[in-house]
Amino acid sequence: MNNPRHPTSGDLHDTLRRVFGYDRFRPRQQTIIEQLIAGQDAFVLMPTGGGKSLCYQIPALHRAGVAVVVSPLISLMKDQVDALQANGIAAALYNSAQGAEQARQVLAQLHTQELDLLYISPERFMSTGFLERLADIDIALIAIDEAHCVSQWGHDFRPEYQQLGALRQYFPGVPLVALTATADVQTRDDIVRVLGLGSANHHVTGFDRPNIRYTVLEKHKPFDQLLRFLQQREGQAGIVYALSRKRVEEIAGKLQARGVRAQPYHAGLSSDHREDVQEDFLRDELQVVVATVAFGMGIDKPNVRFVVHYDLPKHIEGYYQETGRAGRDGLEAEALLLFGAQDVGTARRLIENNDNAEQKRIEVHKLNAMVGLAESVTCRRRVLLNYFNERLQRDCGNCDVCLDPPEQFDATEDARKALSCVYRLGQSFGIAYVVDVLRGADNERIRSRHHQQLSTYGLGSDRSEQEWTSIFRQLIHHGYLIQDIANYSVLKLTEAARPLLRGEQTLQLAKPRIREQTRNKRPLATAAHGPYDELLFDHLRALRKHIAEIQGVPPYVVFGDASLVQMARDKPAAAEEFLAITGVGQHKLEKYGGDFLTAIAVYQMEQAQRTG
Repeated sequence: MNNPRHPTSGDLHDTLRRVFGYDRFRPRQQTIIEQLIAGQDAFVLMPTGGGKSLCYQIPALHRAGVAVVVSPLISLMKDQVDALQANGIAAALYNSAQGAEQARQVLAQLHTQELDLLYISPERFMSTGFLERLADIDIALIAIDEAHCVSQWGHDFRPEYQQLGALRQYFPGVPLVALTATADVQTRDDIVRVLGLGSANHHVTGFDRPNIRYTVLEKHKPFDQLLRFLQQREGQAGIVYALSRKRVEEIAGKLQARGVRAQPYHAGLSSDHREDVQEDFLRDELQVVVATVAFGMGIDKPNVRFVVHYDLPKHIEGYYQETGRAGRDGLEAEALLLFGAQDVGTARRLIENNDNAEQKRIEVHKLNAMVGLAESVTCRRRVLLNYFNERLQRDCGNCDVCLDPPEQFDATEDARKALSCVYRLGQSFGIAYVVDVLRGADNERIRSRHHQQLSTYGLGSDRSEQEWTSIFRQLIHHGYLIQDIANYSVLKLTEAARPLLRGEQTLQLAKPRIREQTRNKRPLATAAHGPYDELLFDHLRALRKHIAEIQGVPPYVVFGDASLVQMARDKPAAAEEFLAITGVGQHKLEKYGGDFLTAIAVYQMEQAQRTG
């Protein structure tokens, strides 16, 4: 429970170790914690998985009263509360999904000062009745999670969040902390302005998630590309994002037909169905959730090993936040983006429907930045971090461009063939049709227009469909062609194409990248963990799932993958050794230590008998 005495550094480290099971604070955590305990305000920007929650959870245990945490989604609150309760912390949530009796119990705990943390939605928090109720209750601090929802410039703006600007008026002496993982400079400034945090301490720890590998493939038969990717990651949990509900349903259905444990998730489904999908995913009953951006903000699942973007996101903020749902446990994770020129055209058409000129300008800028990241032939992490005004001093070594730099080739002749074919076709057709003509396809559409008689018909029969598609996309990226979005995305020559057609210049292009290199399907340990016994890891994972099912909680609430990896490496044999595992605090030692130590001992004995 809360301790009103001002804690020493030793006290904070003891709480970190004893309650949460961690040996050391991450960058900036201790400073933020100490400032909040001292009653100061803070603005905190940390990457997903960077440890934002501890920044207010530990002060909640060391300040008198209850910490009120504002969270945008019921599911996110539930995940946080489950994890806190598993560590022996008095936490509860108060939201509209609760029955009357459950809500009364939470309010009773609040009034009898039994709670360390209370999670609540912004609209319920700012209701007149609840604010009056808090008048007689000690408030330790107020934490506003996902604070980018406050800003109109944020990618996930929520009008109800702007009501929180009145908090300073209602609670002038209570420390206030706003936390987010995704905010460009303009959004950060807006958060500070709306919440009255002008004199707050600012902590920006950076956006880099070095354990995530970023890969972009040119989109060509995207379902086949997705299937190949998943076949190398059997048993791993992941999210596939698509832009439309129809496509989400289609992809999920195809995956189910191929034996993949997948379910769709989008706002058009009933709330009960969405909740079931989310629960099944959290409990490792599903391998893949195929979703629109409606899914994931409330997911606190640390062992998501991959995120696939089937379609191009509309902005880097969304891409960053969605890819950030992978690898929250610090172990290796992957972010795959399938990128096609058609996606860009679709996104631009949607933007054009916006009547607000200023908003349209901002959205075009954000889309162009996203396209720039996808088209990059330099380190993708550098491009990504640069968008958030963060500079990487060297290439990351963990993106597709760094690991396998694109091979260049002399594309001068191929480019002339392509541009000439567009010209011969009267600049009236899209990529797919021009490629068919170049490759000499024999179909009714070409014959009915007599295009088999063109001088460029069949000139490109030596290259595959995907090779020519890649060449056309790069010619667009380099400014030799444009797609007329208002006219069915037909290809048209630009002025820059003339010297290339006349033979006055040469051109180097990148060889297309359609297939991703085969990867190890196991959840690889980071350098901090080192090699581990993968068979023992599987045994411990099965034990974790069994315990979680009995307790009715997601498996990660028992232990995260990072903890199991360390157990499978160190093979602890006694309580003291088990307590040294990351994520094992005193409460979890007492609750689960016997089962896991026994499982490790039995495994080692069986292995010894086999080898003996």
